[in-house]
Parts: sequence; structure tokens; C-alpha cells
Amino acid sequence: MVFHCLIFPFLLLSFLSIPAQSFSLNTSDLYTHECHGLTAGRTLLQARSGVPGMDVSSYQGNVDWPSAYNNVARFAYIKGTEGTGYPNPYFSQQYVGSYRAGFIRGAYHFGRPDISNGATQAMYFLTNGGRWSSDGQTLPGALDIEYNPSCGNSCNPLQTCYNLGKPEMRKWIQDFVNTSKQGTGVYPVIYSTADWYNTCVGTYGDFSSVCPFWLACYCPMVTTYPYNWKVYTFWQYADSGTFPGDQNVFNGPYSLLQKLAKG
Repeated sequence: MVFHCLIFPFLLLSFLSIPAQSFSLNTSDLYTHECHGLTAGRTLLQARSGVPGMDVSSYQGNVDWPSAYNNVARFAYIKGTEGTGYPNPYFSQQYVGSYRAGFIRGAYHFGRPDISNGATQAMYFLTNGGRWSSDGQTLPGALDIEYNPSCGNSCNPLQTCYNLGKPEMRKWIQDFVNTSKQGTGVYPVIYSTADWYNTCVGTYGDFSSVCPFWLACYCPMVTTYPYNWKVYTFWQYADSGTFPGDQNVFNGPYSLLQKLAKG
């Protein structure tokens, strides 16, 4: 993913062909935007309460899932798609391999509001790995919506938000959420940082009552949330550590994670 500060409050509160383009792999602008004064994400690997997990993309290639499971990772999110022209070439190995190793796993889509609308991208995601089933091992699909990878740290404030105003960004996300819900029967998880969400969506978009939040934050403790979310469901807290890919924790016991996977 391109940044690392997400939230999942819903679970805890309610249960919770286009031209060639450059697509992100696993590099992140999160540290620059979110981790003021910290030395690096990898220094934040102290134990956190909850179920440990990970997220991966094509950058990790063929993952040794049995080894990660033996190291006590119990859930994983796997990049499925980006925009409307990039499917993760390692998705099958990562998605099927994690399932066979015993993981509760799900797929995520890296949103690109600069490429097409939210409904179109949700449909692309659903046809390329983003489906859900109530088998107890499949998490709801996730929308990764964050800093614009086209300009990175050189983005001006409007470019950071893909040249959309807050009402337009809210509509983009709403269209993705609605299409995903119609296609799967469950609401998707939303992944973002508090900084990006509050800058680009703010009070125009309140999805806290329906969408679990996955917070990206390489920080010692979580003190800031996007608008109206009060607690995270997932927290991505480092870009490396015990498991391949980004390090995550689910905010609750394993039984609650299973409940999320069952819908």
C-alpha cells in the first residue's frame, strides 16, 4: 500500500482497456505524511493487543504462507487490483496459498480516482478477486484510498486528492462502497490514513456506521482517526517485521475476526 494508517471501528461498534499507467507496488509515502518525528516503521514492532496479521502485494512475490502462519500471523489482506488496468500477477498464489495455510484472508483494491469512477473500479475489483463468501475464511474486500502515487511527495494539496474536492471524493468512495455492497452482500473495509482522509474527504464522508476502518499509521499509539470513526478494526503499524509485507493487528479476539469473515 502507499501509506500506513487505517481504522476498523465498525466491527467493534456494531458487532463492525485504458492507456498504460504507472501503478504502485508496495512503496509508501505514509512515513513522510504520518510519522512525524519517528525514526522508522520497523522500530514500532513492539507487541500490540489483538490478532496479528499482514498485507502483501506483488512486491512480496510468492509468499511462504505456512512459515508466516507458524510465526502466528492469522489474517492477511492481499492486493487484488489497482485502478482499472492492473491485476496483481501474484494474486492467485497469495490468495489461495494463504487460505490453504489456514489464514483468514481478503483482497484489497488500490483506488485511483484519477483513472475512473468508483463504481467502475469496484466492478473491476469484483471481477478480479474481490468477491466475498461466508466461509469463515474470507474477509470483506477492502478499498485502499490514500495519497496519489502519481506525484508522491511532490503533490500539491489538490493533487494529493486526485484533483477532486471533498464532495466529489465522497461520491467516488460512496459509489465504490455501494457497488461493492451490491456485488457481495457486505460492506467493504476502508483503508486510509487519518491525514489523507480528513484532508480529502473530511466531514463530507461518514462511512463509520457501515464500513469497518483499517487505519494506516506507523506510530507508537493511535491518537487521531478519520471523521466519525472512534476506533480502528485493523491497524497497519509498520512496513516490515516478523511477517512478509506490512505488519497489521486486528483490534479484538480471534472469535471476532471469524465473525467478520462470516458476515
